[in-house]
Amino acid sequence: MRVHGGPASPGWLLVALCAATGAYCLLRMRSPVEEQRRAAGGEALMGFGMAAMAVPAAVFTPPSWAWPVYAGVFGAAALRALWGARRTPHHLHHLLGTAAMVYMALAMAASPAHHHEHGDSGVPLVTGVLLLYFVGYVLLSGIRLVPVTGAVGGAIGDAVGDAVDGRGSVGWGDRPELARACRLSMGIGMVAMLLTL
Repeated sequence: MRVHGGPASPGWLLVALCAATGAYCLLRMRSPVEEQRRAAGGEALMGFGMAAMAVPAAVFTPPSWAWPVYAGVFGAAALRALWGARRTPHHLHHLLGTAAMVYMALAMAASPAHHHEHGDSGVPLVTGVLLLYFVGYVLLSGIRLVPVTGAVGGAIGDAVGDAVDGRGSVGWGDRPELARACRLSMGIGMVAMLLTL
């Protein structure tokens, strides 16, 4: 991420992780399930936004006007997530993710360029609260990815497949475990970005 001047390799790994996650979320937008398409669109925006924000500063330093644009785009996404949270509690996670992106963009816009190299941007209390949330989210998401075995696992898989297309088969864009892995990847990326803020 641009908030530090350390080695570029971890930054490129974060770019690759977030871009791959965003690309998979674009595939999920082809789902026949409307709610899944909506969630995938927001997650694709997050993935690509995080990838762009994580490009090492040695390669590209955005102009000063880019950070307020980031804040505006993710502010609009946060409002959309807030509206969606009326129907589905999952949108609260989207709201926190987009709010974290707004926070990081504003911190980058407000800090002088030399602070970006030392990792002292942002408000420590806000950064700490966001870190606690995303670390907890990553841990819970990891636990949820542990396979369910036996009759319960088979019944859950059959129910998901029947709900998706009526034939019992689930397309790549509708596999719940891949969607959870996608969200886990973005959570890990968010933790890494907040740690370097």
